[in-house]
Amino acid sequence: MEVRLPLTSAGICLALLMSGCSPSDEKRQVSLEEKTAQFEKSLDAIQDPKLKNAVAELGGSLLLLERAQLKLESKPVETEYGADVLAVLKHYPTPQALVDTYINGLFVLHKDSSSDYLTDLEPVFPFNFDIPDAFLFPHGLEWQSVTLSNKRVIPFQPEWSETDPGIQLSPSSSNLTNPDDLTVTYPFIDGLDVENKNQPQPVSLQGKVEVIAPRRLYSFDLTKKDVGQTRTNDNVSVTLLKLEKNYAEIEFINSAPLAAELSDTALNPLIVQATDSTGHFLSRSGSINETAAQIAFYQKQLVNMQQQKTWSETFEKQLDEEQRTFEQQQNHHYSKVYFNGPIETLEVSVLDFSAATVTRKDLNLPVRRFDQHTTAKTIAPLKLPVVVYDDQAPTWLKGATLGEEQLKKSVSISQSVDDPSAARIEFDHPRSFNDELLGTALNASNSPVTFFTEDSSGKRAEPIELPPQAYQVDPQRGTITYDLNLFPETPAYAVGSFPLFMATVDKNTIDAHQLPKGLEIKGNALVVDAKSFPAQDWRFFAKDDSGHYLKEILSVSHDASAEGPPIFAVHYFYGQPSQLETYQRTDLATVQYGFEVKLDKADTSSLAQ
Repeated sequence: MEVRLPLTSAGICLALLMSGCSPSDEKRQVSLEEKTAQFEKSLDAIQDPKLKNAVAELGGSLLLLERAQLKLESKPVETEYGADVLAVLKHYPTPQALVDTYINGLFVLHKDSSSDYLTDLEPVFPFNFDIPDAFLFPHGLEWQSVTLSNKRVIPFQPEWSETDPGIQLSPSSSNLTNPDDLTVTYPFIDGLDVENKNQPQPVSLQGKVEVIAPRRLYSFDLTKKDVGQTRTNDNVSVTLLKLEKNYAEIEFINSAPLAAELSDTALNPLIVQATDSTGHFLSRSGSINETAAQIAFYQKQLVNMQQQKTWSETFEKQLDEEQRTFEQQQNHHYSKVYFNGPIETLEVSVLDFSAATVTRKDLNLPVRRFDQHTTAKTIAPLKLPVVVYDDQAPTWLKGATLGEEQLKKSVSISQSVDDPSAARIEFDHPRSFNDELLGTALNASNSPVTFFTEDSSGKRAEPIELPPQAYQVDPQRGTITYDLNLFPETPAYAVGSFPLFMATVDKNTIDAHQLPKGLEIKGNALVVDAKSFPAQDWRFFAKDDSGHYLKEILSVSHDASAEGPPIFAVHYFYGQPSQLETYQRTDLATVQYGFEVKLDKADTSSLAQ
């Protein structure tokens, strides 16, 4: 949840949080709902449409800001780890080197669609960023057209048109989660069926990209003892105003003026991260980026707007001038950042845009086809002129040595009783690298479960005798499903042992020049013989001469036929592997997880009598 005013410039990016509230929070929520209702009522009294829209925009923003603050304050503090968002920058000598890698590592994949009249295009970026996180530096990517195999050039349009009779290029239906994905849509002609392979295929995608690299980045490590202190490096100063259990208030100033070419660019130069006592990075819950003075200013502007009868050009200029004057006086930037977990150390980083390098490039990217499975006998090249590292790999690979007690402690139990004929107890644990190597042959010979009634004090009473079909244990899905239609009495407790699975994994490190038979390095690709190294038992990670893990671009299984079996697999990397780490599952153990669950009460009024 990131909230920033004014809406007239940067807008609000809000990820809604579902959380419980304390009694005081509930009172504030009621007050907020009343305030919202009063505001909506006041809007109805405004006759001038321009004035009404302006009041609705600013007033709605202030209410949204208040609602966001309430949700962030009331969200329970539960530890959730994230990644170091600056790790990617640490691999490159300058910010500009990171920009060059971002642009030169971009390519486009042809994706199969379920329809003969659609072809999906997926731009693949060298760096992964989870929504709402994005590339570190201000950037813009604009698609312009696609060139087809028949030489036709189809211009990009922002949305698919039902009335356009021709071939179209527009954002795909997945653009909420993958905003740069595109779809080529072919016209449907009644009575004429055309297979997708016979349609003109996309050959290249045209567009343009712009990225702004800052002069440099300044970082400050802060703890509780730094509260109230100002730390300065060159032209950047950071003050830690407050540090509480799960949030921090920070103020920073850049004494150097903003680069002239960025005067009209919306920038957010502050990056705040936190670690807990384990040293792991905490995920962010959200932030509020307005001071009390800024909120008061916009509230004052709102009152002024509400006192008007009509909207005029003179009044609009007055508001703009007031806002410009006020913002010029705000030489300090403020942020209140919330994290999912208790904060031990803050890492506050500021991008210095007092000087900047703006990189603009026209793109003409070939559309490449790399299906997950192919019957091709030859290996298609996919070598990109960049090196990209996988900063998640070291943490992910710790799962190879997962222990029995560690696995048990990570289990969480939830229930679903919406359907009394298929009520569920669910056993879940965070997915780890160990889970990747479990395979599919997960069988548990004996998973005893006993259901009990409860006595008058709510404690466990007598066991219930049940037919075998009354419940089902599914180790692969991690569920116990039970049908209350088949229970002679209402169950209150379930007691038993649920099977969990754990792989024994052997790790080996091999020099790329001394690979065993069945493994071969071809350029930036690792070729794996499927018979010698079956995929269900083996995983491979590559490092280059720096000792860092290379990021895998993609992998392709080359199969004997469309139905299989696999002959060999090809793993493509962003860089030249000089060392391989192999991980082999050598054994599979069943871990019995003992449990006693107080069952949630289901609505049994609809059950068969």
